Amino acid sequence: MTAPAPRLRVLRPAGEVRAAVLLLHGGQESSLGRAHRLRPAYLRMLPFARDLHRHGRRHGIAVWLLCNRYRGWNKPDLHPVADARWAIAEIRRAHPGVPIALVGHSMGGRVALRVADERGVVAVCALAPWTTEKDHVDQLAGKRVLIAHGDRDTTTSPDASYAYAERAKLVTPDVCRFDIRDGDHAMMRRARMWTLLVRRFVLGALGT
Repeated sequence: MTAPAPRLRVLRPAGEVRAAVLLLHGGQESSLGRAHRLRPAYLRMLPFARDLHRHGRRHGIAVWLLCNRYRGWNKPDLHPVADARWAIAEIRRAHPGVPIALVGHSMGGRVALRVADERGVVAVCALAPWTTEKDHVDQLAGKRVLIAHGDRDTTTSPDASYAYAERAKLVTPDVCRFDIRDGDHAMMRRARMWTLLVRRFVLGALGT
């Protein structure tokens, strides 16, 4: 059987690419089931991609969506981390030298925070991220970081992401942690607020 491969979808601006944003979808702690573009975890990122493309294309921002090989985090292999590093390398190959922002949800938020040390990454936006007290923060030095969590989230812990933000503040001053009032894990409640928060952070961090 052929091993699965990560896949990328790219929404390009009309003119020169001056910056890029990579969207990373969620998953689960352990699963070797194949991720695909019809699963809710991937579909949740589409509204953000379309909004960023709509408002960023005139500024030369290319929007990249990653579909992982597998659904799981899968310690110790950390498949989605490897997939994200591969996708960032593809962005660098296509657009050398452009600044890159990462936007991840749930497990994808944990991935985005983990791979912030990649060359070219200037900002990380983690939405309802799955974080633990063991997740390190040194890789965030010099980055802009936004962490947002719905206060009704029962899937990942708002308290844990707040504690992570406090630790991140020790290595970079540019950390913001937002509570989304009445927000849930799927980001269906207060959807406009989630979208606007991501748009403003990404466009600002990429210097538009």
